[in-house]
Amino acid sequence: MTTLHDAAGHALTGATPAALDAFEQAAHELRCLAGDPAASIDRALEAAPDMPMAHAFKAWLFLLGTEPEGLPVARAAVAAGTALPANDRERAHLHAAGLLAQGRWFEAARALEDLSLQYPRDALALQAGHQVDFFTGDSRMLRDRIARALPAWDAATPGFHAVLGMHAFGLEETGDYTQAEAQGRRAVALEPRDSWAWHAVAHTLEMRNQPADGIAWLEPNAASWAPGSFLGVHNWWHLALFHLELDHHDEVLRLYDEAIAGSGLPQLLDLIDASAMLWRLQLRGLDVGARWQPLAERWAPLVRESRYAFNDLHAMLAFTGAGRVDEQQRLLQAQAAALEAGDDNAGFIREVGGAATRAVMAFGDGDHARCVALLRPIRHRAHRFGGSHAQRDLLDLTLIEAALRAGDRALARGLAVERAALRPRSLLAQRLVARSTPTGAVRA
Repeated sequence: MTTLHDAAGHALTGATPAALDAFEQAAHELRCLAGDPAASIDRALEAAPDMPMAHAFKAWLFLLGTEPEGLPVARAAVAAGTALPANDRERAHLHAAGLLAQGRWFEAARALEDLSLQYPRDALALQAGHQVDFFTGDSRMLRDRIARALPAWDAATPGFHAVLGMHAFGLEETGDYTQAEAQGRRAVALEPRDSWAWHAVAHTLEMRNQPADGIAWLEPNAASWAPGSFLGVHNWWHLALFHLELDHHDEVLRLYDEAIAGSGLPQLLDLIDASAMLWRLQLRGLDVGARWQPLAERWAPLVRESRYAFNDLHAMLAFTGAGRVDEQQRLLQAQAAALEAGDDNAGFIREVGGAATRAVMAFGDGDHARCVALLRPIRHRAHRFGGSHAQRDLLDLTLIEAALRAGDRALARGLAVERAALRPRSLLAQRLVARSTPTGAVRA
């Protein structure tokens, strides 16, 4: 039988023409973070059940969402693919996915790094590695993993837009905002459905504190990045964040109700955005009404175990906002059990996630001094439990507010002035400086 190849020229063991078509469809959907790549890869497996790369693809899909129910599906896919004849590249994918399925994040990242060094045009390896770098907070590898592969790509290769979009995000997370924005805009010009590229430019505008430009980037173009995108809620969150920076509170609440929390589905990525937005609103002293309770209900069944500390933090935001004491304690118990497991998540909890989660609980209990004591030691290493600069900013905002409420005016002022230096046009930063400045003192 003739061995078929993917669009980048990689051999696909066991593929049939129908399976190849479905596989390429799944690959395109995953690169755009839109459509239904799970359904597409299932069609590939129906057409060619002995196609190990399709099993590896399915494993990555169900691992990278960090959903609890995805883990057994991913493990089954790894086992099925490993039992089949496969070439070296396919075995490398299955090995790396198997490591991640065991909670060995850093070993999976290294295995994917080696795979990409040998096969730089393997977009799935780059995308999986990029996401693992994001989850582990490795901003340098977010950039460099992609930069190493770029010379092997050009606009004639399907998926080039996604490589540019990933490079853009890595550049943004390492502070190269000019090049990041250029790469992201180039990616969107090549493929207007590339949600990650839209998101990379949004991050760049957020870090530059250009909320009006961020609104102009996202709002008129929602028809390109929103429909059918499983990063759509996150990009709506970015749009709401830009409006929040401009004190457009009614618009933020509208976006929350209609786009961020509107689906009502228990999808972790969406719940993270919903929790983070409500917490930011509440830190500003705004009334979010009864919105915490339904959000906490959606979180409750998803954190019976701690698999990723960054998710735990956002669950605690919801449980604290809703006053759900039983769920708060259950989450702390889950983290304690995860520490005993000894996988990489135990390290995330030990270094950052445990203190951050308990700090949120302390804030909700009105123990603002304890919140400060827990957050101060971790703020400069918070990247070690993943997320982006924009997402982790929530910890700094909480620390400033906790210092103000604890009466630690000197710390609050230092943090507020620090923020204003980075965001001199920020209305919120100016208010925080004013609140932390003693009456009659000279203000920065």
